[in-house]
Parts: sequence; structure tokens; C-alpha cells
Amino acid sequence: MRRTPWIAAVAALLAATAGQATAASTSPDDGLTQFHHQRIGWKSCQRSPDDVEGQALDEAGVQCADIRVPLDYSRPRGRSITVAIARSKATDTAHYLGPLMINLGGPANPVLFAVPLARQAMGATGARFDIVGMDLRFSGRSTPIDCGWPASWLPRSAGTDRESFDRMVALSKDLAQRCAHTNADLLPHASTANAARDMDVIRAALAAPRLSFLGYSQGSYLGAQYVQRFPERAGRIVLDSAIDPDQPGVTILADPTVAVRREAALRQWATLVAQHDDLFHLGTTVEQVLSTVSRVYLAAATAPLRVGPYPVDDTLIPGIIVGLLTDDSEEAALELAATVQVLVQAADTGSAEPTPALATTLAGQLTGRDSALRSASTAFQCGDAPVSRNVETYWRTVEARRAQAPLFGPLGANITPCAFWPNPVQRPILIRNGVPALVVQAAGDIGAILEFGQAMHQNLSGSRMITLAEVRDHGVYLFRGSSCVDTAVNSYFDTGTLPPADLTC
Repeated sequence: MRRTPWIAAVAALLAATAGQATAASTSPDDGLTQFHHQRIGWKSCQRSPDDVEGQALDEAGVQCADIRVPLDYSRPRGRSITVAIARSKATDTAHYLGPLMINLGGPANPVLFAVPLARQAMGATGARFDIVGMDLRFSGRSTPIDCGWPASWLPRSAGTDRESFDRMVALSKDLAQRCAHTNADLLPHASTANAARDMDVIRAALAAPRLSFLGYSQGSYLGAQYVQRFPERAGRIVLDSAIDPDQPGVTILADPTVAVRREAALRQWATLVAQHDDLFHLGTTVEQVLSTVSRVYLAAATAPLRVGPYPVDDTLIPGIIVGLLTDDSEEAALELAATVQVLVQAADTGSAEPTPALATTLAGQLTGRDSALRSASTAFQCGDAPVSRNVETYWRTVEARRAQAPLFGPLGANITPCAFWPNPVQRPILIRNGVPALVVQAAGDIGAILEFGQAMHQNLSGSRMITLAEVRDHGVYLFRGSSCVDTAVNSYFDTGTLPPADLTC
């Protein structure tokens, strides 16, 4: 079966200076001993009577705790914050393999809810591990960053012209200023580098000599940072739908190849839709379907389309579409067709009612509903790599990308709040080491493209890579239902032995 409860619950949530991998040691006076030796106060996950997520974790037998970590690792005796974790203890204690931390990317997507789902999805292999989820610092149930955003910038496009781009400049600047006003003391310490250090504090507090890790998408960068900084403490490491570690944070969004692959995926979808014009009425040929998409995009640039209570302009449409191209499932193709039908109706008649999925997407983009989630995610994206602060540089890049990929080029090249963000405390560290790891990638992924996974594989010289051919999924292990992939990954988790060579499924 293609879809599982793991996918249904998780899929909606699913990128310098040189550094060397060194063994990080603790000494009695380095300031970290108090954190490494802290007593973990396991407790109920339900925090209030209306905490449905916490109640579900309790019912699944999951334990929760708050771990103290330094806000600033260069000043460990200064202020501390808390990082929320959840643990589902191993049931096959005779073959116990230690803690396995999971991460769902984002960055900063909440993870705790997925701990029992991962336990179920991993079956006998997962039974040998303590499955541990960590809400990254400033996200989920950890010490929060919430900038009080009334709208979101991602995924927003630079649109069709300079006027649309200028609106995105104003939005990005406003969102950055809101964060600086409310969270100036926290923002410089939001980074994957610090999250990796938090992971090692958790490992030490659990009294585990090694920490295994399963990370998806941006979570692959977290795993890579961990093995770079703590190679001797790395257990069994799986990085799924990996990003290019040399393009961390928001920098990966502007990769020109991604936009071209997205245009190709849209054409693939249009081929399917054109074959069923009796159902969709979007065009009888590929070019007609693509022309329909272009028509509503340009109409939204002239005047925002009224979709339910939401004004949908040209900065929104590319992101709405690409979110439904993430995988090649039939349900995603049908939902995209239904979405385009709504947009066509709004363009032709002046208004239309959104599908439930589209209403959810627009609420996330145009209201403050997801402010905390998006604030934390942005803080990490801006903290992981420096970016240009020159507005005209972005505009020139937008125009160049538009020529390569008219719909999706301005989406990836758009300016972001990072152009107006406070500088992070630490610079990114290059990923170059030989720690054993397993990289898993779908060949047709249009978010973390195949070349990104290959770059991760190359930079982790001790790794092996599994490529799932001819599919477009973002998230492969446990998501796609590929017995070839799942068997190979489970074998590695079970034995600690990588495949003898790279594998194509």
C-alpha cells in the first residue's frame, strides 16, 4: 500500500568556512558538564486538559522531558534554554541498540508527535532502539521563538514583475523587523550547528555512548553537522532526501536546477491532466494545460484572485502549485488539478471556494496561524548561512531565473527575511568527513534533487547511497513503500553494516 499512517501524519510537514571533524571532549571546567550530567525528569507528555497531542503520546506509552542546554555554547555558564524530547523505549531489549533520534526537516518541524508513528513504521527494527524525538531549540515544545507574524514568506515568489518583487521586499523586511523586535536575544543562536550540539547534550544525558539518527530533508543537514562535530559519538546514521551540505539554510532555495526540475514536473503533471480533459477541463494537450496555469498566474498579477476569504496574487500561485508536485502520487495530482480548477473559476468569475487542502494552505500563508512554526524555521534558515543584503542582487537573480524557468525561477530566487536578519553568532562549518552513513534519495525529487544527495554522499566519504529510480517523492524510507529501500535501510540499522556498494532500487 502506497500510503501509511506515518505518511498521512508526517508528509504535510515535509537547505563557509572550513571545519574539521574533531572529537569533542568534555572536561570538568568546560561548562558543559552540568548539562551532560543533568538528571532527566521524565513526565507525562500531556501538558493541559486540551493537549490532544500530548494525550496521544501518553496513550502510546511515550515519555517526555525538557532538557537544559546553553543558549550560547561559547558561554555555557550563561543563560540556558530547554529542548523538549520524547522517548519510546525499545521493546526488544535483548537486542538493544541504544537511542535513535528522528528529525522531520523543515527545518524546525515539530517531531514529538511522530515518535510512536516511527515506532510503528519501523517494525522489528525500531523495536531495538529507543526512538527519540527532539523539537529543535525554539520550535514545537522547546523554548519558543514566535515573532507574531501576520503572514508568511515561504513559499512565496517574486511574481511576474518588479512591483510584485517590491512587495516581497517589503514583506521580508517587515517580518525580519518583527523578529528582531521580539526575539533579538534568541535569533543569533538559532542554527543547525547549535541544534547538533543540543543533540549531543541529549545523548550525554541519556548516558548513551553513541547516538543513531534518522533525518529527512533539512534534517539531513542536522545529521551531517552532528557527525562532523562528534564523529566518535555517531551511531547508525540515515539521511533521507538529503540537501547539499555546501548550500545550507536559505541558500539552497535559489539553486537554479531545482526550478528547472519543477518546471519539468509540472509538464509531467500536465501530460496526465490532458489525457483526462473530460474530468478536469483544463486542456486537451500539454501546452493547453500549461497555458491554463499561466493564464491564472498572469490574472493574479493583474488583480488578486478571490478564493474564499483570501486574496491570491502572483506571489502565491507558484508556491501553491509546487507544494502539490512534491510527490508523483495520484492523490497529489488530483489535488493539484482541483486547485487549478478553483483558480480558473476565480479568474473567470471573480471568486471561488477553495478545496479544504487549499484553504489550509492559504491560511498558513496569509494569516498568523503558523507564526510560531514559520518563525522558528526562518530563524534556522537565516542562521545557517550568510546571504546577500543587496536588494538589487536578488532582483537580477530573479530575472535570470525567470528566463530559465518562468513559473518557478522567481520562486526560488526570491528575496527572503534573511536579507534583513541579524548576523548569526557562528558561521557554518563545512561537511567533510569519513563517518559511515547511509544517504537515501529519490531520483526525481524536485525539492532535494538527486544532485543534492550525491553532494552529501561525496562530502561524507564513508557513506553509501541508495537511489530510488523513476519516482518524485520527497521522503523515501518508510514513506514510499519501497521494499528495496526499506529492507536495505533496516538491514543497516539492524547490523550497523553499510551496503557493500551504492544501490539503485
